[in-house]
Amino acid sequence: MISSGIPTRRAKASDLSKVPASISADSLHKNYQEDFLLPRQWDPRGHAVGILAPGGYVVRGDSNGKKWQLMLAGFRNAYDFDFNKDGELFTFDSDMEWDWGLPWYRPTRINHCVRGADFGWRSGTAVWPEYYPDSLPATVNIGIGSPTGVKFGTKSNFPAKYQRALYAFDWSYGRIVAVHLHPAGASYTADCEALLTGKPLNLTDLEFGKDGAMYFITGGRGTQSGLYRVSYAGRALPEKPSADEIAAAKAAAEAREIRHKLESFYGRQDPKAIQTAWPFLASNDRFLRYAARIAIEWQPIPQWKERAITETNTQAGLAALLGLARCGPKETQRDLLMALKKFPFDSLSPTQKLEKLRVVELSFIRQGRPDADFAKLAIEKLDQLYPNGNEYMNRELSQLLIYLDAPGVVTKTLALLDKAKTQEEQAHYMFYLRNVTNQWTLDQRKHYFDWFRFAQEAANGEVSYPKGSPYLVWTDQKKASERHPAALLQWFKEAGRDYGDGASYPKYLSNIRKEAAATLSADDRIALSAWIDDYSEVTAFKQTKERHFVKQWSMADLESSLDQVAHGRNFASGKAAFNDAQCMLCHRLGNDGGSVGPELTAASSKYSRRDILESILEPSKVVSEQFQNYTVVKKDGEAETGRIVDETGQKIVVQPGPLSPDRIEIQKSDIVERRPSTLSPMPDSLLDQFTKEEILDLLAYIESAGKEKAPNFKPVEAAKH
Repeated sequence: MISSGIPTRRAKASDLSKVPASISADSLHKNYQEDFLLPRQWDPRGHAVGILAPGGYVVRGDSNGKKWQLMLAGFRNAYDFDFNKDGELFTFDSDMEWDWGLPWYRPTRINHCVRGADFGWRSGTAVWPEYYPDSLPATVNIGIGSPTGVKFGTKSNFPAKYQRALYAFDWSYGRIVAVHLHPAGASYTADCEALLTGKPLNLTDLEFGKDGAMYFITGGRGTQSGLYRVSYAGRALPEKPSADEIAAAKAAAEAREIRHKLESFYGRQDPKAIQTAWPFLASNDRFLRYAARIAIEWQPIPQWKERAITETNTQAGLAALLGLARCGPKETQRDLLMALKKFPFDSLSPTQKLEKLRVVELSFIRQGRPDADFAKLAIEKLDQLYPNGNEYMNRELSQLLIYLDAPGVVTKTLALLDKAKTQEEQAHYMFYLRNVTNQWTLDQRKHYFDWFRFAQEAANGEVSYPKGSPYLVWTDQKKASERHPAALLQWFKEAGRDYGDGASYPKYLSNIRKEAAATLSADDRIALSAWIDDYSEVTAFKQTKERHFVKQWSMADLESSLDQVAHGRNFASGKAAFNDAQCMLCHRLGNDGGSVGPELTAASSKYSRRDILESILEPSKVVSEQFQNYTVVKKDGEAETGRIVDETGQKIVVQPGPLSPDRIEIQKSDIVERRPSTLSPMPDSLLDQFTKEEILDLLAYIESAGKEKAPNFKPVEAAKH
């Protein structure tokens, strides 16, 4: 059984899956914590607020359904899994699309679900980067999308390559992705291809029939479902692997067998475990190192503490000390940190350098802040490395030095901010600098807060260089390659759309700025009053022209004309309608618009024209649980209706309107009932002030994702040719 951390992408914390209390004590995945060094921010739109590790997880039950073991975890929102012919488990995990453009964003990915794995999803800003050695990496990163069903082609009559493939469904962008796995050590690498695409093609699940064909269904969110068949017209011939391929497959099978042996020690104490596992701490295979460490962590600490501290092999020593940081008590911290001196940074590979920094972080997180003498020594050693030529080293070093309140960390980090080439790297430094409460000069504070000012101006279409800085905070779409990692832009291209910041991006910036401003002294607040205004507020709404009632439109009035949306439409009219119907206040299209409603850039990949029209004319017919309001009835008989944007053990916070700044706090002890509202936050009659032609132009504007050169806006004759 697999449980996603966020089933059906629900954004309300109480709907998120939690590990059942009846989980067995010998569960293989147990020693998990949040494990981040500096304070997090929760998603500002209320997604998964208050939800802690382990996130999405896999549980295994016995044949009687009485014993349930937690096997592995750390997923964001995996919906389905399947076993390959080797008996290995795989899933397709979701990204958090609201985080596009932020340093903690991770793409959708295929994960090899080995026992005891932690794939590092944590809520809000606390998501682990893939290089953390206490997690496992993706088999392959797919990109942006919304994963649903997965299935291996083992039972298909497809060619051998495609019989071995894992078919992963992307609901948002209408893609069946064929993932081709290649055995590599105790795990796999992979490459992938888009086997089939459609628009709309909101894929949900698949199965292979007795005829060897693929059968898949579409639907969701109240849309029309469909059943499709994909067959192979040729004859699948048996493979003839080369001698090298046979040898490689044999070696991989042996490595997987070793991993399985190591995993057999999970959940129990065994006198053979340490001796069996220790040699594999030095393995070049990350999956074997991980399995060996977890096997050792399950054994009594006194039996392996001294060996971990005295280990001289670099790779084995770092892995063993990582385990000690995760399991050892406070009194082991001094010996652990001293043991790290055996592995000077100059002697380490880039990966090992990051591993060493993670051991230090985990020691501080789990064993506590070191005493003053050790803190001073740590600052001295780490400060020599900062700044570094490696971006990810700088990311970890900045956190450690800010945590230790190292002298000069503000100056060095602002210098890195000025040199940072991507929006994501800049946002990382801005996020962590908010924790520094001293060391700042007034000019440095101005420099810091200038970033938010220019970021907002540039988001409105201007190219901006903060005063005295050589970097671009933002550029227009043509310059996107200058401000984002190439892989991120490639994922957008493969999905058939332009890059756009995630819906939570501007709200995160606003919250970072507010937290930084909250650390200012009274005198500094006065001196910086012109710098700490909130530049992320929505601009005042203005209609393009005066509108008057035209007609109370119904589906029957417009449905027969939907084919006219395909071509010959008026771009300017559609754009004006998108503005004047107030769509832009709540919905993001490309990099423009609000973020309190569903993102519309990829709407035509998931929904038909009819679906989109119906959602505007009859918004309460299908209400997405992701944006659903709730009615909260109190003991005194009063009720509040709105979106639940925060929740703790004692209270909930309700936002009465999607654009309202108001927040209503309600103590849980005062609540009698909480029920989903059947009414959409989106009002009725939004199109009653538009003509039929303007409505069709609006649908074309949404279908085209706001692209003026789309086929929808070409003349009829030109579209035919």
